[in-house]
Amino acid sequence: MFVVTGITGNVGGEVARTLLAAHHPVRAVVRDAPKAAVWANRGCELALADIDDAAALSSAFRGAEGVFVLVPPSFDPAPGFAEAHARGATLRSAIEASRPERVVYLSTIGAQSPRSNLLTQHGIIEQALGDVSSPITFLRPAWFMENSRWDVASARDRGVIASFLQPLDKPVPMVSTNDIGRTAAGLLQETWTGRRVVELEGPDSVTPNQIAAVFANLLGHPVIAEAVPREKWESLFLEQGMKNPTPRIQMLDGFNAGWIEFEGPSRKGEITIEAALKALV
Repeated sequence: MFVVTGITGNVGGEVARTLLAAHHPVRAVVRDAPKAAVWANRGCELALADIDDAAALSSAFRGAEGVFVLVPPSFDPAPGFAEAHARGATLRSAIEASRPERVVYLSTIGAQSPRSNLLTQHGIIEQALGDVSSPITFLRPAWFMENSRWDVASARDRGVIASFLQPLDKPVPMVSTNDIGRTAAGLLQETWTGRRVVELEGPDSVTPNQIAAVFANLLGHPVIAEAVPREKWESLFLEQGMKNPTPRIQMLDGFNAGWIEFEGPSRKGEITIEAALKALV
């Protein structure tokens, strides 16, 4: 039995589809059974649990050959990352109580960075889980290609995409959520001991200018990338409703300055930026 959290999202869904295609039984951890009915119809066992409920999670994880753990994203965390500390403790408690044969935790590129930023949340959880009894893999993917979902309307209607990644000709490691899901499913079926880190990117790094050029090709009209001036980031994020934009700004600074990076050699996915954007369009 393989247990999958976050199954209603892009990555968790691809993990489950890959495991089901290989004829493995899958237990889907969900908060709302009716919303997950499609997975029950595909043959998944459903387990009701919230990611912050240690007792429910331990019950869902019990008897598993492998558990895929994905925590909901928090783009506006409170100062000090209290939620990440709490989730790390909850997940540790659930894993130690259930003792699955192995665990894959979806982390992020740069989780090891000592500089505080939005991705520090995953570093905190990695530290909490680093010495659990079950063998654990921290899967650290690059920037999601699917983040460009928010640029489709502007590229189509205005011929412009606004970029916080700068300069516009700087290559950034990126990866598709489908590659992440398939890689995670593969890792769950491997055998290892202790703690390990697997870092993942797509076939090639990608610049904002290249993203604009791919959109132009797909949409059939010119599309350009425009850098959002850094001095406007804070006010813009506050206008969008964020209460604490500093971690997000620090994360963008890390990608742009290059201190958010892989810790070691990375694996390569197969999906190109052209294929990912075509699916979004």
